[in-house]
Amino acid sequence: MFAAIVSTPFGALGIRTGGAIVSELVYLPASFAAKAPTDGLAERVARQVERYCLDPDFTFDLPLAQVGSPFQRKVWEAIQAIPRGEVRTYGEIARFVGSMPRAVGQACGANYFPLVIPCHRVTGAQGLGGFAGSDDRNGFTLDVKRWLLAHEGHREYAWQQTTLL
Repeated sequence: MFAAIVSTPFGALGIRTGGAIVSELVYLPASFAAKAPTDGLAERVARQVERYCLDPDFTFDLPLAQVGSPFQRKVWEAIQAIPRGEVRTYGEIARFVGSMPRAVGQACGANYFPLVIPCHRVTGAQGLGGFAGSDDRNGFTLDVKRWLLAHEGHREYAWQQTTLL
């Protein structure tokens, strides 16, 4: 299933490769055991993930699969332009790409390459928003988003929960 699983401070990251391209990166709970890379590309991805976890200014350089619709790729390009330590709202990205916030959220949820395409830098207008296609308002995926934002120097959402269930 995964060519590697990397343990991270926010849980784990599953790496899928196919041939000479990265086909998907998947956030996983810490309960997933690390798995040694099965190929050279998975090793390269694993090392870059580890470098990012040590240095939020690290820039990924990976061959990513050409996936997603033209609209999704447009949203992902806009997200990649958000500087480390900053966030944009779904509405701001929507205005930039000429769409609606919900469509931007759906494009974020369809992101095959979290960390590389940093959807964690996109928030709701009134709070943290969702993350990684999950509707879990206070659980694992939002904890990942909080960690990533804090790691990158954005402190506002480090503690915030969007609900008090």
